[in-house]
Parts: sequence; structure tokens; C-alpha cells
Amino acid sequence: MKLAISGKGGVGKTTIAAAITRIFAQTGGTVYAIDADPDACLAASIGIPEDEAAKLKPVVEMRDVIRERSGGGAFYVLNPKVDDFINDYSYKLGNIRFLRMGDPKKGGSECYCRENTFLNALVTSLLLDQNDTVIMDMGAGIEHLSRGTARGVDMMLVVVEPSRNSVNTAKHVERMARELGIPRIGIIANKIRSENEKQFIASSFPGNSILGYIKFSEAIWANAMEPSLAVEVDKEMLAEMKQVCLKISGEVGGKF
Repeated sequence: MKLAISGKGGVGKTTIAAAITRIFAQTGGTVYAIDADPDACLAASIGIPEDEAAKLKPVVEMRDVIRERSGGGAFYVLNPKVDDFINDYSYKLGNIRFLRMGDPKKGGSECYCRENTFLNALVTSLLLDQNDTVIMDMGAGIEHLSRGTARGVDMMLVVVEPSRNSVNTAKHVERMARELGIPRIGIIANKIRSENEKQFIASSFPGNSILGYIKFSEAIWANAMEPSLAVEVDKEMLAEMKQVCLKISGEVGGKF
């Protein structure tokens, strides 16, 4: 099962991605957690020590490897060999294998075309066992969809909070995901404080697209400035997310 997680900046996308990663890792299968967000904070959220995460070489810095496998010059092949990439450039934490795309590029530098082609090839080439999962924490907004980075996933998960801007971004993500041919799109409503906020989200996304409503967590908010894993201390949030993961597995056909 291959999942991509998107949404407007600040909606709690990485917190949701970390919770899903840890929940699926408990099923016994391997979870490939890929931080495709230039802000790169998924590692700390799933419990990888900051000093260890800093040692991991990101995709955007592996220019020689990328150019060798994707071809030189102005053109590059769409399916570079990536089988040995997982072992060489991932961090293993229990059943989780973590990889990160890298940091924001400086102004005037070349585009992410090769890196995104490499990431796309990496995701599409993984041959998974029944209870293995790939989770990509995408950059905020819709730029990654315009580059087609998430093409090849089984489901796009869009995290939304009760605000008009967040809903508008989520609807743009939905539209572009369908244009990319992503077969399933699910909405995860986060930071819900009241029944009115829940109803606002429900009225914005009619039908059965909403996978769950996650209550606003004072514990996660309080721990936002701490290096510890916030979702680990919020049992209610994890319980809500387990129900979301059950729905995801039911739709995609994964084992949970």
C-alpha cells in the first residue's frame, strides 16, 4: 500500500503522517516513511534522534548517484534502478525505514526534476508484501502535485483543518490528484475543537471522502517546542488515527 499525505501548511500534516507511520509499523510489516517535504521534520516526529537524522544523506545531495542512474545531459530515463537505494540511504527504526528528499534549494539553483523523477521511480519500483506500506509526507500546498511527484500512489490523504484557506487548498489537491490518476482520495479533518467545526468540514466535503475527525490536542500543541514525539503521549489522538488507518486499509486493501 502506497500513501501520499498532503495539505496546507500548518494543518498538522506531519503529525498525521507520523501517527500513520507508527500505527502501520505495529502490524509487523515494513513501513517506508519518505519525507518529501523540504522542511524535513518527519524524522523527529517518528522518533528518530535529531543527530542521527542529520547524518542521513538526502536525495537532493546525491547528485552523482542520481545522474548516474537517471542518465546525463538534458534528458533522463523515467525508471532509474533504485533497488539498492533503500539499504544504502535509509535509517532503520524498528519496522520503519526512513528516507528524506532534502532541504530547500537556494534561489537561482536548478529545479527538482531529477530528484522528483528519482523519488517517483523509488516509490513505483518498491515491491511490497501484503502488510508493507509506503508513506510520503509531501510538501505543503500543491506544488508537488504540479511536478507529479505523488503519481503512482494508491491513495492521496489530504489533511484539512477548519478554515476556509485549508479547505480551498484541500480541494485543489483533490482536483490535481484526480488529474494525476490517483485512484483514491481521502480527507482527514484535524484540530477539531467543536461540533460547529466538524460540521463545517462535513459540509465542505460531501459524500464518504472524510476518513475521520481528529480532535484538537492540547498535548501536541504543548509539546510543539519539545524534541519528544508528541503523538506518543496523546492516546486519544492515536485511538482516533487507528480508526482512520482501518478505513484506509479497507479502501486500499492493505493489511491492518
